[in-house]
Amino acid sequence: MSVAVAPAAKPEAETPADLAGHLSRQAATLDLFGRLKAARKAVAGRLTFTTSFGIEDQAIGHAILSQDLDIDLVTLDTGRLFPETHDVWAATEARYGRRIRAIVPERAALETLIVAQGSDGFRASIAARQACCHVRKVEPLKIALDGAAGWITGLRADQSEHRADVAFAAHDPARDLIKINPLHDWSRADAVAFTATHGVPVNALHDRGFLSIGCAPCTRAIQPGEPERAGRWWWEQDGKTECGLHANPLHLAARAALTANSKAQAS
Repeated sequence: MSVAVAPAAKPEAETPADLAGHLSRQAATLDLFGRLKAARKAVAGRLTFTTSFGIEDQAIGHAILSQDLDIDLVTLDTGRLFPETHDVWAATEARYGRRIRAIVPERAALETLIVAQGSDGFRASIAARQACCHVRKVEPLKIALDGAAGWITGLRADQSEHRADVAFAAHDPARDLIKINPLHDWSRADAVAFTATHGVPVNALHDRGFLSIGCAPCTRAIQPGEPERAGRWWWEQDGKTECGLHANPLHLAARAALTANSKAQAS
């Protein structure tokens, strides 16, 4: 008498959270070159690295380009970047012989913003500044990440309190992709040493006290003893050091409070 044997159960598919956890554990034993190779191997689909040409992004860019990894390099050209940022952009392309794709703001949206705000109207309020960031950075990022399975960034956990919980990899549910932060456990000194060791082009503004570099009107050099990101949107209240590209609970709570306050004033 034959006995029916039930088919073996199929293993459950790995969830994005599982993949992120696996990558994070693996990264703990790897250097920057190995981390990016592991990410490229593990994430099926397109990987996109968005660079602002700061020292962290230059370190990551070197690890990608020197290994000729199949990772897209994209920058958000907001229209308000420093000349020095364009200089290091050009130097990077010359050093590695590869073009870096630029995403620019949508023309109609930018024209509408400038009509409403004027040239530097983003200084009028936090809401005005966030509107400018939205048109010049957040919407272009959506284009950069359209269809991507993974997003590589230069975030470090010690850059600010908003970034203290940054992991090597995490599932970004809003964008439905794996967000990879290969320098999450680095210090700024680590990034400086890496770029110096490998002769990587760096932004000349870093030597003038500009540690975190964004758009020219919204970035200043920091003073001795100030946090690394104190030079970003310095005219706003303490803690408003994000543009909206990297959502986090504190930033989202601030945005929600601002929206609620605006509705209350209008009623």
